[in-house]
Amino acid sequence: MGSKAFTTGCLGYSLTADEIAFFRDERPWGFIIFLWNIDEPAQVQDLCASFRDAVGDPNAPILIDQEGGRVRRLQPPHWQTYPSAAALAGLYKDNPEDSIRAVWLMSRLHAFDLLKLGVTINCLPVLDVQLPSSHDSIGDRSYGRDPQMVANLGRAACDGLLAGGVMPVIKHMPGQGRSKLDSHLELPVVEATLAELEASDFIPFKALSDVSMAMTAHIVYQDLDPNCPATTSSMIISQIIREKIGFNGLLMSDDVSMNALSGDCGERSKSVFDAGCDVVLHCNGKMDEMQLVAENSPELSGKSLERAINAMKGVGQCDASDEQALRAEFAELQLVS
Repeated sequence: MGSKAFTTGCLGYSLTADEIAFFRDERPWGFIIFLWNIDEPAQVQDLCASFRDAVGDPNAPILIDQEGGRVRRLQPPHWQTYPSAAALAGLYKDNPEDSIRAVWLMSRLHAFDLLKLGVTINCLPVLDVQLPSSHDSIGDRSYGRDPQMVANLGRAACDGLLAGGVMPVIKHMPGQGRSKLDSHLELPVVEATLAELEASDFIPFKALSDVSMAMTAHIVYQDLDPNCPATTSSMIISQIIREKIGFNGLLMSDDVSMNALSGDCGERSKSVFDAGCDVVLHCNGKMDEMQLVAENSPELSGKSLERAINAMKGVGQCDASDEQALRAEFAELQLVS
């Protein structure tokens, strides 16, 4: 029996009996961990093992948002503090090569941290091109305002993760940098024309369209589809993400528990699949919502299954980098405390 096309989480440091039974019966494709699931390394290792035991798959994907800056789930004292994307990009003007190296190093160090725990996917890099008027929900998570710089640094982030056997996820497709609202709380509307989006927002995603996983944006693009956010827009997914941007990898929704989407989590999930996403992401670990997501998630099959299998190729396949040498090199950049 195969997996269902959703990724979800849990409420604590370890699984409850109800969560184990739910995962065993519903067989989610993957899992995601957040700050409320993390205490210390051995506990996280046990939690990851418990997820996989529950679905009977020793290779079940486990995701995390470990970007650096304010979006980091692994924190001191057990894990190093890493800078934001904007801090890394700050080196670019004076020395692009140093900036690219810094981004690669941080992602490679992320991979060291994550793979030891059993986490195999990092939802990084953020490829959203920042604008002065946009909401701080992206803010310093972006590499900046220059689309080509964002693309170059995003590529370095992907390469660093892949060198450490951890899979990247590019986000938030087709570009969230123009948002003036926080999609966790409400639905943003972007009024830029298609020509404006193509000249800026789409550029990093086109440049990295070969990456095997991407996450959608819960944003209405007025000139593309005035009625639906990208996550639930069949037009945006088929004509923009798949055709114009050229992304053919595994397309995952952003978290369907975010308030930008309407309806309950079951209705949201159905809309996500109807629009053409491969996998639904649900993050808060609330059982009643997870049940609705599971009820409306099909079994992974066909092209979506092929993409899911391809997305996990290379997990655990690491280069010969020396961890302590890379940490010392990164520390010399004086970007970490």
